Amino acid sequence: MRRDRIIQFCNRFAVPLQFLASCIVYFLMEWMSRHSAGEAWQFMTGKPLVFLFNAMIIFASTTIVFLFRRRVFVRTLVCVFWLLMGAVNGVILGSRVTPFTGPDLKLISDAAKIAKNYITPIVLVAAVIVLAAVLGVLIVLFRKAPRTSEKPRILRSLILSAAVCAAVTALWQIELNARLISNYFGNIAFAYKDYGYPYCFLVTLFDTGISQPKGYSEKMMDRIEAGVEKKLTEDGAQNAADVKQPNIVFLQLESFMDPELVEFLHLSEDPIPYFRKLTETCSSGYLRVPVVGAGTVNTEFECITGMSLHYFGAGEYPYKTILQEQPCESIPYILQKAGYATHVVHNNEANFYTRRDVFANLGFETFTSEEYMPDTANTTETGWVKDAVLTDQIVQCLDATEEPDYIYTISVQGHGDYPTDPVVEDPPIEVTGADGREQNNNSWEYYCKQIREMDEFVKELTGRLRHYPEPVVLVMYGDHLPTMGLTTRDLSNRYLFQTQYVIWDNFGMEKQEDNLTSYQIGAEVLNRLGMHEGVIVRYHQARRNTKNYQSDLEMLQYDMLYGEHYVYGGSLPWKTHEVQMGIAPVTLDRIEEMPGGAWLFCGTNFTAASKVEINDKLMDETVLLNAGQLYLPATEIDPEAMVDIAQRSNSSQTAEKILTRTTPQPFSRLLKRTEQ
Repeated sequence: MRRDRIIQFCNRFAVPLQFLASCIVYFLMEWMSRHSAGEAWQFMTGKPLVFLFNAMIIFASTTIVFLFRRRVFVRTLVCVFWLLMGAVNGVILGSRVTPFTGPDLKLISDAAKIAKNYITPIVLVAAVIVLAAVLGVLIVLFRKAPRTSEKPRILRSLILSAAVCAAVTALWQIELNARLISNYFGNIAFAYKDYGYPYCFLVTLFDTGISQPKGYSEKMMDRIEAGVEKKLTEDGAQNAADVKQPNIVFLQLESFMDPELVEFLHLSEDPIPYFRKLTETCSSGYLRVPVVGAGTVNTEFECITGMSLHYFGAGEYPYKTILQEQPCESIPYILQKAGYATHVVHNNEANFYTRRDVFANLGFETFTSEEYMPDTANTTETGWVKDAVLTDQIVQCLDATEEPDYIYTISVQGHGDYPTDPVVEDPPIEVTGADGREQNNNSWEYYCKQIREMDEFVKELTGRLRHYPEPVVLVMYGDHLPTMGLTTRDLSNRYLFQTQYVIWDNFGMEKQEDNLTSYQIGAEVLNRLGMHEGVIVRYHQARRNTKNYQSDLEMLQYDMLYGEHYVYGGSLPWKTHEVQMGIAPVTLDRIEEMPGGAWLFCGTNFTAASKVEINDKLMDETVLLNAGQLYLPATEIDPEAMVDIAQRSNSSQTAEKILTRTTPQPFSRLLKRTEQ
């Protein structure tokens, strides 16, 4: 009798109780995502309307239960789905800085392979047990849970769902207009914290790519191209075919900024004296970037392609979406046609942000990641390879070819997180003024130590390039502000999406002061060098600061990536090609037998990532002696075994552990060479 009264009460107040359950589920999701019940509570009480909006999204998904008689089971199923989403996000945020997004669903087929790299065996076993328990509960509920006796009222249920969806849409518009939420994510990790997980996930799931602009047609694209051609002709722009083409080096400095712009900080000395001097003597200015605190590859994407992220989906990483599918016009592709060799240098692992795959669609011929650098032992206190290693790598790229080089260099030393504990002994720069803020003085002292060393690296690099026997242009800039919880009120320039750039050279270019965006800087550099090739490069050179510049840019980007490719005559002219890992390939030349049954593998360009591989089995006990020798302790090897040298990825976030390997050869053939 009591059970019947409870069921009757729940049925009578099913809608409000279901909404209350949605609020509870959403709170638990934020708890798991933020790894803190306190932070989840602070979010709920501090942003009640944003919390309500996200709870309404979950509630809207639960209204389908009224279409079924097994309402208890369906309610539980929907709630379990959302809770699992929260758990997945929490686990992912424990391993990387970006949350679980819509594009991540494309990797679901590799989830089992990747999971073993993300979580420990104990956690994996615990997860399997929990999932098995949840599945068991769902099976029991499906068989035993009470079913409503009345037939589902389909029309009324559909009206309820439509009404709730309409309420969610109305609340969405109200909160957008009130700027409580946003449809542009400058920092996707911050957006998830500020606007809520369900809303942000759905935005990243459905809002990707560039929507077809109004008025898009072949005639419109012809009009845009004609306008570009006319303006360049009027300005007398001509390609400098008879001028010796300089080497072009882009240096993207991780989280690099001028701390003196932070008004509450007091520094014992200037952390970037050399870079500041360059801003006074070389072409320089502010650089507007698409992200703040994180999202390096989006600044990278804009600088390499000349495309604005503003027209893509909120928080979208094109490296995870369109560039997984097709090539894209870029500065490297354009310069290749002008006879340049194109390179990427990055002192971090190759698979970070799927760069290894994406660079094949951006026109790069070689990619030197940390796995192909001879010495990456010099790291920060938090484990990032210091930028000083990049100087030799850049010069090696210049030396490796006879033709001019385009080198895009991605630094990593300034990467967060910035420890709040005093991990730096005797900090070279003492910082005060940050007490009581989200990030304290210890974090700023750690950060200033890193950018001081980055400043010294820039000084060393320009010193090497100043005397290089070929003309070199070096473009340097920060990719975004550091993750320090800064607000516009904290900065003297009152803008978060802004860093600084410097254009240095060794042949006497004229100094110019100008503020640019990251999608304009490539075209601007080529313009100053008298280069006017490439659809989007020519567009920026001709149309910058003109009427309809932004709307026509959106139209152009849509046509180049998603439309009919009218500007290319109907088909993409760019082809995906294999990227050579390392400026020089790893080779295995011979094997020498050592005392005690050990082996010496001799070749070229070995690094700490080089591992002997025998019949597809990696020999983890491989020891790097130098760039030409690997030592393998006593191991019995079949003379007919196939042997190679594999470069193992340093990534913990990919199932693919081998980046490249030398051509497998029979052990006996390699050993015989030493006997001849």
